[in-house]
This record gives sequence, C-alpha cells and structure tokens, in this order.
Amino acid sequence: MATGEILSLITDADQQRLDGYDATRREAAEAARTGGTKEDVAIVDSILSAPQLSFEGFDMTGDWQCRTAKLGGLSELVIYSWFRCRVTDDGSGWRLEKLSGSQRTTGRFFTDSDTRLTYLGVGSVNDQPSPPYGAGPASDQVGYAYRTGEDRWHIEFPAQTYESKLDILELRR
Repeated sequence: MATGEILSLITDADQQRLDGYDATRREAAEAARTGGTKEDVAIVDSILSAPQLSFEGFDMTGDWQCRTAKLGGLSELVIYSWFRCRVTDDGSGWRLEKLSGSQRTTGRFFTDSDTRLTYLGVGSVNDQPSPPYGAGPASDQVGYAYRTGEDRWHIEFPAQTYESKLDILELRR
C-alpha cells in the first residue's frame, strides 16, 4: 500500500495494479518462460532474479539506454531494442523520460523502501503530447523500480492496459 505524498496522487486503478503486483508478476513470468525464446527467457530471468540493491547514494540523473520487455498478454515474451531515456531531478525528485522509440513514458519516482521506488507516469506514442497523470487507465502508468547494479536498474509495470501483463523497462548506462 502506498504511503506519503503519493497517496494524494495515485489513482484507485493504479493502486489496484500495485495491490495485485505479486500475482501479476508471477503469471507474466510464467507465460514468458513458457512461450519465449531461450535467449529472451535468459534475459528476463536475469532481470527478475537480480539482487535488489539500496537506492541510498545512487544518482539516477543523466542519460540511460533503456529497453522494454513485454511479458504475457498478446505474445508471451517480446524484448525490444535499446532506446534513449533520461532522468532529471527537478527539485522535487527524480523524473524519467523515455526519449526515443514509439512507446514513451514520462513520470516521477516516490520512495517506497530503501530498495524500491514507486513510479507514477503516463504513456504516449511517438511524439504525441503526454496527458497529465490521472487522465485515465489508457495513459496512466504505475510500477516499482529496483536498482540491480552499479549502473543498472529497472521498472516493472504490472497489469498493463495494452499488449502485456507486465512490462519491464530496463535501464543501463
């Protein structure tokens, strides 16, 4: 359950997605392992089994390479190529923007625990303007971010509206 500032921002639909996170993650991973290629399954397994490190002292700001893995849903597993993402600090916290690729996301992070952040954002396609968060389930996004290495982290987006049960946005320097 979300706490703090995020409580005044998160939609009921996104809170329900987070409430079902563990079951959604399990079902999506099972579908990916059943239907994905050996190489793609190995990538997803390495992401999902990576240690969850503390965000303490970690500077997310800067340019990142990012790619999306879609688990469950229309296809059991799809992994896209690397695109460009950027994290900035606007004074109220970290903000993520996926800068290239047809499916974009823009949003901000909230501390959930030492090893997990909650992401609230919006999705858009190509260069369409992003609606504000709270505009509805077609564009609203929610997920948990985990730091998995010195220059690696990812966000898991449960119960996606389109295409998949779980999206993972993997980021590396």
